Amino acid sequence: MRIDSVDFFYASMPEVTLEADGSQDALLVRVRAGDAEGWGECEASPLTSIAAFIAPRSHGVCRPVSDSVIGERIDGPDDIMRIARLVARNSMDLLQAAHTFSGIEIALWDLLGRVREEPVWRLLGATTAHPKVPYASVLFGDTPEQTLARGRDAVARGFRAVKFGWGPFGTGSVADDADQLHAAREAIGPDRELMVDAGQVWENDVEAAAARMPALSDVRALWLEEPFGAAEYDAYAALARDAGPVRLAGGEGAHEEAMARNLMRHGGIGFVQIDTGRVGGIAPSARIAAHAERLGITYVNHTFTSHLALSASLQPFAGLAASVICEYPAEPKQLAVDLTRTHLRPDADGLLHVPDAPGLGVEVDTAALAPYLRSVQITVDGETLYSSPQPDSAVLSS
Repeated sequence: MRIDSVDFFYASMPEVTLEADGSQDALLVRVRAGDAEGWGECEASPLTSIAAFIAPRSHGVCRPVSDSVIGERIDGPDDIMRIARLVARNSMDLLQAAHTFSGIEIALWDLLGRVREEPVWRLLGATTAHPKVPYASVLFGDTPEQTLARGRDAVARGFRAVKFGWGPFGTGSVADDADQLHAAREAIGPDRELMVDAGQVWENDVEAAAARMPALSDVRALWLEEPFGAAEYDAYAALARDAGPVRLAGGEGAHEEAMARNLMRHGGIGFVQIDTGRVGGIAPSARIAAHAERLGITYVNHTFTSHLALSASLQPFAGLAASVICEYPAEPKQLAVDLTRTHLRPDADGLLHVPDAPGLGVEVDTAALAPYLRSVQITVDGETLYSSPQPDSAVLSS
């Protein structure tokens, strides 16, 4: 098979707010090769990701991602790795290339799995897809009372673990953050796992992060996630040395494997969190997961958007029995819900099962997608380099 087309579908909620919620817009990717097709999702700014696919070349290693994808053969996993190497070489100086290719790479795995009638996790070499314990990923409320309510809602929905993040956490006083943490623990009770996401709020200020560790320890937080910038390895290491029982987590900001490896080797983290829609797709995520297992670090998926992205994020570590916890978008915007006809739900025991179906095992609902679509046209010197797929062509069976 040869890759005939790559189509981007930029969808957005009618109003996009300033809250740290990545489910407010989406960039879906459809790849077609002959009669076969696959779907993926980028986790990045949709417009800049589209631009990286079609931007006129600046020089030999600053070429559009399309140069390395369109017309290439896709007959097996090795071809996906080969195309990834082409993108890395030909778009070396195009910084959005990794984000753009992530969605394409995911779609290539979906396509290949559908053609071979195998789930992606099996194509990656796993023989069993181990169920995961999903944690409800929610934002801190503006007040402890709102946090309490969100935590109780997660418990009512059957989640055995809850992560609170962003919101006002880390932006006010240590006492304010302690109040939020105690509200979170009160909400979920003594037996569920509690995780906290600081959203890089302290940049590289180890002292500010360390001031919150006693309260985090008091509420028995399993981890403190992203206290610092994605590449602040020294800050991570310094905090890890004095973190006590609370482990550090990070890695979602990695847009290449080396960033994740460096964080694992030098940052003292206990949990590495990788977003397939950012790091280059499913294959690099699987390699990071294998490396984490060798180092005794727990691999965790990062995802906060649709169930297409959720399934993609589960594939790289489906075969790892020891990495059992997974992120689950518990309060996505309606756009993220409507994108797919397939929804992955925890079972009666609170476990999430990776789809045992061809490709990602998720069907995109293109008809439901249509009302959210944004129309994009990119021209240079009067020449149209990109136009969004026409609405009629968007509403196709997936």
